[in-house]
Amino acid sequence: MSTDVTDRNPAPAPPGTSGPASGGGLLQLVLDGMRRNMRQYGMLMALGLIVVLFAVWSDGDLLLPRNVSNLVLQNSYILILAIGMMLVIIAGHIDLSVGSLTAFIGAMAAVLMVEHDMPWPLAVVLCLAIGAVAGSVQGFFIAYLGIPSFIVTLAGMLLFRGLTEIFLKGQTLGPFPKDLQEIANGFLPEVGPNTNYHNLTLLLGLALIAFVVLQEVRDRKRQQEFALEVLPAKLFVLKLVALVSAVLVVTLLLASYKGAPVVLLILGVLVVGFGYLMRNAIIGRHIYAIGGNLPAAKLSGVKDKKVTFLVFLNMGMLAALAGLVFAARFNAASPKAGLNFELEAIAASFIGGASMSGGVGTVLGAIIGGLVLGVLNNGMNLVGIGTDYQQVIKGFVLLAAVGFDVWNKRKVGS
Repeated sequence: MSTDVTDRNPAPAPPGTSGPASGGGLLQLVLDGMRRNMRQYGMLMALGLIVVLFAVWSDGDLLLPRNVSNLVLQNSYILILAIGMMLVIIAGHIDLSVGSLTAFIGAMAAVLMVEHDMPWPLAVVLCLAIGAVAGSVQGFFIAYLGIPSFIVTLAGMLLFRGLTEIFLKGQTLGPFPKDLQEIANGFLPEVGPNTNYHNLTLLLGLALIAFVVLQEVRDRKRQQEFALEVLPAKLFVLKLVALVSAVLVVTLLLASYKGAPVVLLILGVLVVGFGYLMRNAIIGRHIYAIGGNLPAAKLSGVKDKKVTFLVFLNMGMLAALAGLVFAARFNAASPKAGLNFELEAIAASFIGGASMSGGVGTVLGAIIGGLVLGVLNNGMNLVGIGTDYQQVIKGFVLLAAVGFDVWNKRKVGS
């Protein structure tokens, strides 16, 4: 009797390697990496394709420095809401009240600053506190009384919209102090010699590039230490080149106009802070845990009620911040402010990779989803597509994103 010593099933390649060569070279490596990381890179590629499409369709108007700045300013409040909404959805809940709460905080800010002449820094702090209280009240009903978040936040949507009408008496109230307006509409000051570019924006862009590279290298090393699968070396370098190129292009575009908007720095702080919280902090892991498998999270000692309460408290604060930015941008508080903001934030979260069942999503994904909607809106306006067709197209984009999530789950499970 002879023994066949041929290994018909060779051992898989260790983490960090690309395995046996398939003869396809770098292109095959890229395709294989994309297939393994479809959820992570799918919407990022979609955003790139949308930008290229509308840049060509609008004869380059989409990528004019002035328009890029407007993109940031026009979508800042939705991106702020999307960050908070992503955490809510990861935890397995939904919040329908953020649009109305945004309007209510704008109304409160106008009453405090315009009617009662309160100093704007004190009014801002008070408005953020009011938003935190509003979010915590809803969180209490959801976490400790067990009322579904859909019902509680639907009631909150009606309540805050009614309070906005009461405080504003059905009228628009303004203007806001100029210093507050600068937060939503202003740009970083110019420093240094005349270089035909905004020097401070260039420095911030270079710092961001260094941060991105260091963060990616650090994450890769951490994954290798725990024997987790990482991208092949060539594909990892290609990813770094793509990220650095994207940041550099945006930096140069902003620096060739008026520089980085102030609100972009606020968004940057939020993305870095919440990104770190969700990746490295215990509370972040607990949010993923209760959204992914609540019974298992409870058995593991996760205080699910406390986590849920904090998630909605945070959502209330971010809704208040978005309300202040929105009111300051338009220099007035209006009873009709914030209409459909909750739908935009929810759509941005799902387009950015959140799952209907919870437990999946990233802060950066929420930003990407919000930018997809923002570029769609801006690009369709530039090429003259009517608002009626715009709604249809955005509906199809949202449906496609959720459909992709369902398809991806079935593929992984099969």
